[in-house]
Amino acid sequence: MPQIGFRHSLMVYLTSLLCLLMFTAPAQARELPDFTELVEEQSPAVVKITTKGRVETGNRIPYQEEIPDMFREFFERRMPEERDVRSMGSGFIISEDGYILTNNHVVKNADNIYVRLIDRREFTAKVIGTDPRSDLALLKVDADNLPYLRFADSDDVKVGQWVLAIGSPFGLDYSVSSGIISAIGRSIPSSTNDTYVPFIQTDVAINPGNSGGPLFNLDGEVVGINSQIYTRSGGSIGLSFAIPAGLAKDVVAQLKESGRVERGWLGVMIQEVNRDLASSFGLRKPTGALISNMDPEGPAAQSGLEVGDIILEYNGREVGESGDLPPMVGRTAPGSEVPVLIMRRGEKRTIDVEIGLLPDRSGQVAGDAPGASPMGDPLGLQVDNLPSDVEERGVLVKQVARDSAAARAGLRPGDVITQLGYEQVASVSGYRELVDDLPKGEPVAVRFLREGQPAFTTLKIE
Repeated sequence: MPQIGFRHSLMVYLTSLLCLLMFTAPAQARELPDFTELVEEQSPAVVKITTKGRVETGNRIPYQEEIPDMFREFFERRMPEERDVRSMGSGFIISEDGYILTNNHVVKNADNIYVRLIDRREFTAKVIGTDPRSDLALLKVDADNLPYLRFADSDDVKVGQWVLAIGSPFGLDYSVSSGIISAIGRSIPSSTNDTYVPFIQTDVAINPGNSGGPLFNLDGEVVGINSQIYTRSGGSIGLSFAIPAGLAKDVVAQLKESGRVERGWLGVMIQEVNRDLASSFGLRKPTGALISNMDPEGPAAQSGLEVGDIILEYNGREVGESGDLPPMVGRTAPGSEVPVLIMRRGEKRTIDVEIGLLPDRSGQVAGDAPGASPMGDPLGLQVDNLPSDVEERGVLVKQVARDSAAARAGLRPGDVITQLGYEQVASVSGYRELVDDLPKGEPVAVRFLREGQPAFTTLKIE
């Protein structure tokens, strides 16, 4: 009897386990999303974009005017100054009357733009406006009653949620790929060094030809516009980046109204706050955006912000990293007054700043100079005054002693030191007084210029 009872119990256990496995597998399968309905409903509003244009090759013959006439035609035939270019990408219709959104780099340098729908209809598109800073372009085709897509609320985008892309990678029309959102708010400098887009990072397979196409959530709404990939091979390695829908809506509205985009401007250069800088400025942890330079006529300077301030909050929103600030400022309407919470000399304070209009880029230069001062100061530096015709204030680094505090901080000859701790450096004599008063064994912030570009670092006198 005991053996029969044991066998019976064992059979009941095994049967129960088998049933559990049989019912669990389908349950887990049902949790995976089914994209078929989404693809059927939204694909008609996705378009393939092809362009034709001409660009300068940059192959102009040097000293062309000195080539004899009998040979000039021979060289010009073999080194044309222009060539035909073709581009291919994706896009999507955002209104039934034919407005289409895509990437600026898809239509850049295009003389002719052609749009093809899934039902094989083709249209010639005209450019309403472009915004290179966000890499967006608004097109228009002459058609009515077109299928169109709706934007999602960017605030609802969460890391880990499912997303799907439809586009024409490598010319393979209406290809579908899926994945999840890997991160949000990624700051990725563009070729023009702009960081006005807080990118959505995904692991969706995005390849050349997907550019400008939509990134959907499970409700069929557009959460982003596929724009960039990170790759070593030219193809997808699971790192793709999309422009958020909220930013795209703002750009579209301005392009429709005026054909161009206006952005807010603070007039500052910023850098990341690392652990040593945070400690030297009185912060408990690395956070915020450190002002390393500013336009003396810009909104920040006119409102009372200073070089060395750390911006902790902008208009009530936390600035966790330096890359968080440019998109916040860029989306602020010029002329608006916003509160900015800063850390200055170890104390927090709020300054109201009237935001300006982002101007065209302009270069900045800084000078260098000759000079002499003895080595052997506690930092291990030999410095000299700047020439009188240089507007920038500071001292020029002539030599850096090996294994010194300055060398460990990364300073090198040619740098111009403009600030030690909280104090500005105006001359060699002022520099020496500040060095003599620096604390020992504690990190001290140093602002300097290198090839005209300002930055902060920290050094510690042992």
